[in-house]
Amino acid sequence: MSLTLTRQDRPELQKAIEEIVDSGFAGVQLRVNDERGEWVGSAGVRKLGESAKPPTDGRFRIGSTTKTFTATVVLQLVAEGKIGLDSPADDYLPGFGLDRRITVRMLLQHTSGLFNYTGEYYDDGTVAPGIPWQGQEYVDNQFHTYQPEELVRLALSKPARFEPGTDWSYSNTNYVLAKLLIEEVTGRSLAEVIQRLILQPLGMSDTVVPGASPEIPEPHAHGYYRYEHAGQWKVVDVTRFNVSWISAAGDMISTTEDLHTFFSALMSGKLLPDSLLAEMRTPHPKLGYGLGLFVEETDGGGTIFNHNGGFFGWAALMYSTPDGSKTLTASLTTGDAELDFAATAEAFQKAHQRLVNEVFCGGQAKSADEAADPTQPTG
Repeated sequence: MSLTLTRQDRPELQKAIEEIVDSGFAGVQLRVNDERGEWVGSAGVRKLGESAKPPTDGRFRIGSTTKTFTATVVLQLVAEGKIGLDSPADDYLPGFGLDRRITVRMLLQHTSGLFNYTGEYYDDGTVAPGIPWQGQEYVDNQFHTYQPEELVRLALSKPARFEPGTDWSYSNTNYVLAKLLIEEVTGRSLAEVIQRLILQPLGMSDTVVPGASPEIPEPHAHGYYRYEHAGQWKVVDVTRFNVSWISAAGDMISTTEDLHTFFSALMSGKLLPDSLLAEMRTPHPKLGYGLGLFVEETDGGGTIFNHNGGFFGWAALMYSTPDGSKTLTASLTTGDAELDFAATAEAFQKAHQRLVNEVFCGGQAKSADEAADPTQPTG
């Protein structure tokens, strides 16, 4: 049993999450596990118009943090000999006519070049739209069910960003294909496979793969989406949301405790053989992405691993040292702050980096994941 600390024991952590709320977020819950024990705290409100704080054991939508789970399952199946990491993905998914040069590894590392079905943002400022992801159209699709094959075929109907393996670009399409690959190889749903290989062995009873269900189990905070339509600003509660649009790239629900349990076990070698964990933690030179996680070097000469995530209403943080002995897991919910998207993202980036610095670096760290900002609506 770890020692549970109070906000009086770690006032700097309570102050850091209160600053995140002050930057425009409705609520934050944080869990830190390190050599001093376990600290849990929350700030802000559980629901707009109410005074109660977010529950420290609350469920939340983890967005792209889901990708680390999906990548881990793929690598576990590699360890079982059911998948070849450097085999063409087309070997397992022949129905899509994938470029034979695209390997399973490229899907996990975002080096396939496949179009991102949630939309592409190019260096010259142009945007190639995918499925509806903002404004009234996004809200109108709040309970629409997307099939993963539909998302992949949309992506494949668009030009690739680059030749397979020649560059890096974050694409949710890769992880929807990883889901379909897992299901093809095992003959089971991804939810069943995650349950068998990760959740059940680790006792993660509060983590959910929701599929097309818009529900989120209690207790939980509420997330909100603020947008402009027809000259009017609107705020919509997006707590209940069908997240089939993001699929295995970002659909899971968890808690800070379960994320700590998972990431600590993964980093300490309990889920993967050493050789495959090493592959997972080997970063691409562009932005430091391994196989389903980011590698971040600190100014103090250390290394931390993370995969944050989020979409409108929700954001999640998941960080660990290489041995899993120190972790930071958190949930953030957006409210009705009168910030535009860019201002919210900038405020979040500053506040969350201070929090990471406080836990891991004594105030010093280089962020390697700004290009995959958890406030982005891409999972």
